[in-house]
Amino acid sequence: MKKIGEDYSLASPMRTQVFHQLEKAILDGDFAPGDSLTEVKLSAELGVSRTPIREALMQLELEGLVKTTHNKGAVVVGVSEQDVDDIYMIRSRIEGLAARWAAERMTDEELDAMREIVELQEFYAAKGDKLRVGNLDNRFHELLYESCRSNQLRRMLSIFHHRIYKARESAVRRGRALASTQEHRAILTALENHDPDEAERAMTVHVANARDSFFQLIAE
Repeated sequence: MKKIGEDYSLASPMRTQVFHQLEKAILDGDFAPGDSLTEVKLSAELGVSRTPIREALMQLELEGLVKTTHNKGAVVVGVSEQDVDDIYMIRSRIEGLAARWAAERMTDEELDAMREIVELQEFYAAKGDKLRVGNLDNRFHELLYESCRSNQLRRMLSIFHHRIYKARESAVRRGRALASTQEHRAILTALENHDPDEAERAMTVHVANARDSFFQLIAE
């Protein structure tokens, strides 16, 4: 891992930067489940004192990504297949609600931005550029969360979306780029028509298909 920059105080608290860097390393698989994270080693690797390391590990435990044991300290738990399944199931219930509210509350400017995202996705999907399609997928969902005008729902969905981004990335890179883009187009059409029922239905189908694709990939 790279060291934390010396100008951290100009951006965010040290503990926040350490937390995000460790969280990313766990979600990326740099730390595997069962790995022990020691304050001394992490302090040397990141070039920071042990205090923000300790605070970050406490936050990671609250997030369920590590577990503190008596003998080994903080041990990586990570995100299990059951966690992924749970998150997809929860998303299938509440992301449809976000789409419903977005259909009722989106501004013309937000719709224009959403059209641009989907058009770019279609362009890059046709070229087989799955990396850019994946990046645009993130932006599509982030904009939809913003457009639903619910801080609580946006925060919850953002956490879930981030927590399983490796699962989503794997599915896109293994052939779901075009299907995901087509589903985004169906959601966009419902949003343009300000049709909350269809927006909710299309989003629920999209999340269910994403879940099925991921577990098919795991089975293979």
